[in-house]
Amino acid sequence: MIGLILLGIVVLFVVWLVGQFNGLVQLRNQVQNAWAQIDVQLKRRSDLIPNLVNTVKGVMKFEQETLEKVMNARARALGATSIAERGVAEAEVSQGLGRLLAVMENYPELKSNQNALQLQEEVTATENKVGFARQFYNDVVMKFNTAQQTFPGNVIAGMFNFKPSDFLQVPEADRAVPKVDLSLS
Repeated sequence: MIGLILLGIVVLFVVWLVGQFNGLVQLRNQVQNAWAQIDVQLKRRSDLIPNLVNTVKGVMKFEQETLEKVMNARARALGATSIAERGVAEAEVSQGLGRLLAVMENYPELKSNQNALQLQEEVTATENKVGFARQFYNDVVMKFNTAQQTFPGNVIAGMFNFKPSDFLQVPEADRAVPKVDLSLS
């Protein structure tokens, strides 16, 4: 009788252990899937950038530095090897694209160019999708990391060598609040 009770306790413990392990695996897979969703949008944006730059290059002769910054940031993003490095590089791409789209507003020829307008709209929509995908990624990373840091997940995570995932951070340069001067002086 005592043997059956001990066997039952061991079976319950194993079932609990498997459930905890599977929960961590599921969260780890959600983190990987969330990153893959970001990667899809970043790839789309990366593919749009050369088309946008080539469309505006002839018109924006005095803005070559802006165009070069966007293309250089894109090259750094494509060459990044870690999620953290890629996050920083992609933030540079976002900054550069923001500047490029703002500068494009100063060129009437581009405002009437249907190809430039369509590319601008696609880039803007893709930037929005990237933002939502980043938010989802960070939410899933928070759940995964929390599951590893709280009891009993921390015991299981330690036993099976689970590692916390990195959050996508906003670069320090983007943290500054922009100053707007609406005075007419």
